[in-house]
Amino acid sequence: MKNISRNLTMLVDYYELTMGNGYFNAGMKDRIAYFDLYFRKNPDEGGYAIAAGLEQVVDYINDLHFDAEDIAYLRARGCFSEEFLHYLADFRFTGDVWAVPEGTVVFPGEPLITVRAPAIEAQFIETYLLLSLNHQCLIATKAARITRAAKGRGVSEFGSRRAQGADAAILGARAAYIGGVHSTACAVADQAFGVPAGGTMAHSWVQMFDSEYEAFLTYCKLYPNAPTLLVDTFNVLESGLPNAIKAFKECGITKCAVRIDSGDIAYLSRKIRKMLDEAGLPDCKIVASNSLDEYIIRGLLHQDAKIDAFGVGERLITAKSDPVFGGVYKLCAVEDAEGNITPKIKLSENVGKITTPHFKKVYRLFGRDTGKAEADLICVWDEVVDDTKPLEIFDPDNTWKTKTLENFRAEELLVPIFKNGKQVYELPTLQQIRANCQTSLESMWEEVKRFDNPHNYYVDLSQKLWDIKYGMIKTQKHKK
Repeated sequence: MKNISRNLTMLVDYYELTMGNGYFNAGMKDRIAYFDLYFRKNPDEGGYAIAAGLEQVVDYINDLHFDAEDIAYLRARGCFSEEFLHYLADFRFTGDVWAVPEGTVVFPGEPLITVRAPAIEAQFIETYLLLSLNHQCLIATKAARITRAAKGRGVSEFGSRRAQGADAAILGARAAYIGGVHSTACAVADQAFGVPAGGTMAHSWVQMFDSEYEAFLTYCKLYPNAPTLLVDTFNVLESGLPNAIKAFKECGITKCAVRIDSGDIAYLSRKIRKMLDEAGLPDCKIVASNSLDEYIIRGLLHQDAKIDAFGVGERLITAKSDPVFGGVYKLCAVEDAEGNITPKIKLSENVGKITTPHFKKVYRLFGRDTGKAEADLICVWDEVVDDTKPLEIFDPDNTWKTKTLENFRAEELLVPIFKNGKQVYELPTLQQIRANCQTSLESMWEEVKRFDNPHNYYVDLSQKLWDIKYGMIKTQKHKK
């Protein structure tokens, strides 16, 4: 991968710096803290999300340092001790990180990343971890929904010019590829990550020539290998498509495509298919674009639209229908000098904001006979699920809802990424991540993946963890 990284250590919320200075001067510099990064609800009221953004987190942590100009800026603020600034001059990450591999289907409430590190270090990385996963999980999830709606037809990401900035365009294309799109219009995403880039022409190409036919003929001669012609600059059925057919035939091209970007796409696609077939071009594909999303694509196919591929722009790259992923980063435990772990909890009048305490692990439970994921189980770090015996799981909020699993296998979701500040995880290729996404999605029941009223996938707590959490809730209430 081409290196497009830069030092982003100062990409922090200012309070992370003031808290870091406070920890340092309060003698808590070496206090070990545990943080979980998780999200509270699935985008678009869907049944799942896709993990993405870990590779950028790994690159960020490996490059974590403060430059001289960073130190000078902080000194000029006048609120940081000189001892703290000297500490920052030699700052490096020394902690441990566990994470769910990119491309894995994930669910609300379960840790996507767990950090164990000195409090200052764990606090400093909060903002970047959140922005990386919040963005890429969101786009990968949207892409998975859109490609699912396309029912095997190709989907290309077309959104760079509508993205919120350059990084959003580039990393959004990466995330969309993980989620299932087959290509991008963003050339630098291909250059940097190997996301296949492709494109055809804009309306301006057609307008630059004296005639639409001349524009199409010139393009076909320049790019005879499967050219795609944009046929809606003037009139799709009366000029665009007839001129495209004429250009294809004059150049002897049969492997080709036409794209429509406006109008009644379902109606036009049916007319275009009929005209192409009658012209002896049955292999000519029809590509549709124009502010598409999963619902519009599903509607087009329900109308028997004759579309072979889709170009999806702003509603994918911005996840327009639900543009905030909502991941959070919360303290869940601290560790003393002897290695004893003390769980921590955050309470709230909003029940959804009550955290799950302790250093944790997550198991995914698969039916051995079906290969399908049946539930996820969040446990205390030292628990081991014995998948040779029946296991009763229960809803942590509605505890009378129970289910006994038999003939299942348990797989840990979180894998080690950093140990004592050293990377121990070999980053997979983007193709491997994309393949993992497809495999993970295939392991989910169809009911979980549907757009409307998806099945609520079980994410339950072990009995031990439930006892700790609700014991702490009662204790904290009594302290009031």
